[in-house]
Amino acid sequence: MEEEFINLLRSTNREGIENLIDFLKKSDFFKAPASTRFHGCYEKGLMEHSMKVYEILEHKVRTSIKPIEISKESIIIIGLLHDICKTNFYKVDYRNAKNALGVWEKVPYYTIDDTIPYGHGEKSVMMITEYIKLTPEEKYSIRWHMGYTEPKEIYSTIGEAYKKYPIALLTHEADLEATYFYNI
Repeated sequence: MEEEFINLLRSTNREGIENLIDFLKKSDFFKAPASTRFHGCYEKGLMEHSMKVYEILEHKVRTSIKPIEISKESIIIIGLLHDICKTNFYKVDYRNAKNALGVWEKVPYYTIDDTIPYGHGEKSVMMITEYIKLTPEEKYSIRWHMGYTEPKEIYSTIGEAYKKYPIALLTHEADLEATYFYNI
């Protein structure tokens, strides 16, 4: 799956994409979980989640009742990189738990180690733009992919973003589907 992920990114032919791929390879992106205890909370969960979001987003754009004008390259960038902010974000720690025999033992679990506290969607946009240029559709889609899980004080802002860039709404939906339908 890592090779497919990299090939998809390369297919965008974006200036700087090789530097971004090098960053991902040197980081924990391809081994990281997607969360600490919810969806994809296992090794390689982040990569699997990102691939599933891309797959769902591509399908949503292709089958949308209202035509969405967006390039294949943008769908790849949005889907695969929307959660890049989770790179080098989780670490393994240990806690005591009873095993099947009722004996206490140390077991690993994921915890958060946020060394760049810049938010979620906005952090992903920031990290990506250190390597490649993003279109406005890509920026808005990645920034607002968390949708109405954001604080209620900015709901009107999210709604305006979704009206201006419907691909951002589809990205949020794809993220929800990958998380809740596929538990990835």
